Formats: sequence, structure tokens, C-alpha cells
Amino acid sequence: MSEPRIVILGGGPAGVGAAFKLREQRRAEVTLIEQSLVVGGNAGSFEAGGQRLDYGSHRLHPSCEPAILADIGRLLGTDLLDRPRHGRIRLRGRWIHFPLKPADLLLRLDPAFGAGVARDMVLKPFRGATPESATFASVLMANLGPTICNEFYFPYSRKIWGREPIELSATQARRRVSAGSFGKLIRKVLAAVPGLKPPGSGRFFYPQRGFGQISEAYAAEAARLGADLWLGWKVVQLDPPTASRGRWLIGVEREGQRRELEADYVWSTIPLTTLAGAMRAEVPAAVTEAARSIDYRAMILIYLELPVSRFTEFDAHYFPGANIRITRLSEPKNYANLSVPADRTTLCAELPASPSDAWWTATDAEIGRLVSEDLATAGIPLPANPVSVRTRRLRYAYPVYLTGYEGPFGVLDQWAESLPRFLSYGRQGLFAHDNTHHALSMAYSAVECLENGTFDADRWRQYRQQFATHVVED
Repeated sequence: MSEPRIVILGGGPAGVGAAFKLREQRRAEVTLIEQSLVVGGNAGSFEAGGQRLDYGSHRLHPSCEPAILADIGRLLGTDLLDRPRHGRIRLRGRWIHFPLKPADLLLRLDPAFGAGVARDMVLKPFRGATPESATFASVLMANLGPTICNEFYFPYSRKIWGREPIELSATQARRRVSAGSFGKLIRKVLAAVPGLKPPGSGRFFYPQRGFGQISEAYAAEAARLGADLWLGWKVVQLDPPTASRGRWLIGVEREGQRRELEADYVWSTIPLTTLAGAMRAEVPAAVTEAARSIDYRAMILIYLELPVSRFTEFDAHYFPGANIRITRLSEPKNYANLSVPADRTTLCAELPASPSDAWWTATDAEIGRLVSEDLATAGIPLPANPVSVRTRRLRYAYPVYLTGYEGPFGVLDQWAESLPRFLSYGRQGLFAHDNTHHALSMAYSAVECLENGTFDADRWRQYRQQFATHVVED
């Protein structure tokens, strides 16, 4: 039996991971279409100022499935580094190490904040159960109390998602807050104690040439095994199979050129909300309306190139406070422990936004000044004026789970499932909060469901239940 032809839409980790695994196991012929000239998507890297820079702060967590971690290790070899985590959080004007350390908490935590947390822990049994009409706010308030919520999670969530905590679904709390109870918080703190550390605690894996090297390695190996990579091509039309034409027809464009491909299956990792717009077949009005009812939070990434060898010793700084507009600052050289370039370093600041915000259309210089002001407010002013300021804008950074989002998402999800020989998966395709290792797990699971040219939908639904338990690791 000949291998089916699968066209994969999107070259992020979910796309290149599936392309690699399909070819490695000879389950399908593969064509991958990516509108960028490079793979990796939001988990990619680019070169500027003599450095490899990521689209934000990324790590490969030790909780990655062993089979996936083994593949990455084989593809990257000695370029896959095992690094200690060394970040910090600006909380009530003080710096707290992240991951949390018992000694650091005792020495640096604001006493009033610590007393409030202790009080909330004692009073937790008297706060009652989480109400049935739960929200992000009510779940965290019931589990953690007002001190942590009002000083950390609520101001942070307003910046990240641009909404009040009470507007967000309870699912947002369960999928994005890994320390969503005092028990989990205590376990995280104890994980830093020698003798109590679980394997991999306080460490992460990171490629020598930036996080995008993972996707690049997957893509290169997929191509070596026979996958066709169409980079720089944008999908402009999807035609489902018909009675007279038993295959998918995919229209793509690049620099004025138009091409069409046929496929037995289409596996899509593009944002679920944009999928209906590419369909030539009639799309139900309810699906179009659902696509308008849910959205992703956008992100502006600001890169400040400084004429110094290193800004700080820390890999990442977190800013939950409302008085600072950025949410996180990372220093790529510290992720890979690089000493080059010797006279420069680059900082990456993250500013959540919406395309309708004024900052979305601001100049690089204007946004660079915003970051400079924020760092001065945080007590870590820039040591010198930036040599250059660059920005990158991610339109689809985080899914926003508003209260009631499950309704329109369910309409979109069921519609996508009803399309013949079509699969929507990955972070964007399933409107999911996840890490890169979760996206790769989806890709590997999808490949397992394809046996002898037939996709096992029942088995995929079982995997979907597992995906629903994924919790983002910071």
C-alpha cells in the first residue's frame, strides 16, 4: 500500500515534529507549508547584532516525554545544554529568586507580604469551596487567598491577558497557574531543598544556538528523510474533498506566484480562528461567528542591544506589578552561558498587547524608551544607551480564555473535526495553553494515530483528554 500524502500547515514545533516522525516511521509522504522563511513559529530564533535571539523566553522543560527528549538529544547532540534556572521576580519592591528557594524567601520576602500569605493559609478552610460559577479570580482566591492574588496573580493577569481576572475562565487558572494551591506552592519551594529535589528540578534544557534550533533540527531531519518543506509560502485556499475529487486541494502563494497541491490529509497547526477564512467550501454562519468570539493575546517583543558584556547574572526577570508595563525580561546570553559577543549583550522585553493598542503601531524608539523607563522603575536601569532597538510582533501569542469561551471554541472544534481527513492540533490549532514539549507530544500522538494510511479518530480523542490536563510550566 502506498503512503498517503499529508500536507502540514505551519512550521512550528507541532508541524516539524509531525513531519519528522511521519517520515522517520514511513507512515506518509509529507509536504510542510510555512509562510515564514524559517521554521519555529513563536518558538523560533533569528540572528541580530551577532547573537541568536528567541521570540521571547523559552526553555525545554525536563518533564518533556522521554521519547521526545531522546529524539531532540539525538538531533542536537552536544548542542543541547543542561542549564540551571536562575531568574527572579520583582515583588513589592524586592527581588525574589525564581524558582523559589526557602532561604531566599526568608531573607528577601517582604515581611508584610509573608504575614499576609501565612494568614491566608490559616484561613483557607474558612473561605469555603470554589463557587459553581467559577472564574480565574474565584478559583485562585479560594485556593490562595487575597495576598498572593492581589499582589501577584491578578496584576500579572491583567497585563498578560488584558482583562480583569473576573472576566477570565476558571480553565485559565487551571492551565496557566502551576502553583494554584498552597500545597503546590509548598512543593515548589521544597523542590529547591537538597535531598528533596525531584529529578530535573531547577534546571532546563536549552540549545547552544537558541531555542529555534530545536525546530530547525526537526525540519532538517524531516527533509533528509524525504519531507518537502515549502518555506515562505502562505496558504490562501483550502478545498475539502468532494465526490468528484477525492483529495484536498491546497492553494498557496509566494511573491505573486500561485501553486496548488493535492493531499489525502491536511494537518493544520495554524490558528483555529483563521481556518474558516481559508476554506473555499461554504462555512456555517455559526462557525464564522464563533471565530469572531474568541481571540489570542498578541505580544510585542523588544530587543535592546547594549554595549556591555552582560546586563545581569540572571536569565529572566518577572514583573507582576502594575507599575511596570512589561511582564518579563530575558537575557539570551545567560540561557546558553555564552561569552560572545564579548562586548555586547541583548535584552528581550515582553509587552503583551492587542493590535488595537497604541503600542502596537508605535516606533521601535518609542517602545525602547518604555522598556528603559520600566527598568529604571524596577531598580535595574540600563548601564548605557542601547546600540539598537528592534521589535518583533506576535499576533497569536496566548489564547485568551474568557468566561464562556468553551461555547464558541466547541463550535469551531466540532466543525474542524467534521472536515474529512482533516486534523487541527498544536497550540494554535487547539487553542491551547502549552509548552513546546506539549506541542511535540501532540505531534507524536497524531502520528501514532495514523496506521496503514487510516487515521484512528477514537484514539485521537483519547489523546485529546490527556492534552486537556497539560499545565504550562513557567
